[in-house]
Formats: sequence, structure tokens, C-alpha cells
Amino acid sequence: MAKLLIVDDQLGIRRLLYEAFNEEGYEVDLAGSGQEAIEKVKAAPPDLILMDMKMPGMNGIETLHEVRKINDAVAVIMMTAYGELEIIAEAVKFGIKEYVTKPFDIIELRELVKRTIFELAHKEVS
Repeated sequence: MAKLLIVDDQLGIRRLLYEAFNEEGYEVDLAGSGQEAIEKVKAAPPDLILMDMKMPGMNGIETLHEVRKINDAVAVIMMTAYGELEIIAEAVKFGIKEYVTKPFDIIELRELVKRTIFELAHKEVS
């Protein structure tokens, strides 16, 4: 099963997403900051990163920029609060195709992750 990295400064969000995706059989790792995420990507690159846009210190865009230097192929789904959608335009420059707004529907997020992983697997085969 695919390996996910969840990056969010809110412990409650990390726990919720860990439980939701661990139940689905994914290997799930957590990071509470952009810097921690970068270290985890260097150590063991995930297949998919779920990353919050607004974090103290290094925000999601800055983290994404650094992650792309390490691993340009990793899929990333950005999570952003409603009203921050103008930030998504910046993320598109770094290959972001998917994002969810908070509060998100966990069922829809599971489906988005499943679809993204499926597309990754089929892209690698072709």
C-alpha cells in the first residue's frame, strides 16, 4: 500500500488523518512542520503528501518548494482554509493539481487520495 506523509501544525488534524488513512491500510507518517516534512522526505520519500498551506515558520508553499528539490515526482494534495484559494495559484507552479478546503469531508478526501494514488500507479506503468 502507498506511503502517505501528513503535514499539519494542528495535532488534531494529524491524528484524524492518521486514523482515517491507517484504517484504509496506508502507511502513514506525520510531520508537524515544514522543516520536519523536509527531513522525512529526505529520509524516506512518501508516495503522497497531504500538506497544510498555513503553518508557522515554513508555510506550505515554502515547504513544497523544498520538497520539489528533493523529490520532484511526489504527489501533493494541499489543504487550505476557505478563503485562501488565491494561494493555490502559487502552488500550481510547483505541480499541485489537487487541493481541499478546510473543513474537509473525510470521505471525499479518502476518495481523492485513492484516486491520486491510482493515477500515480498507472502513470508509472505507462
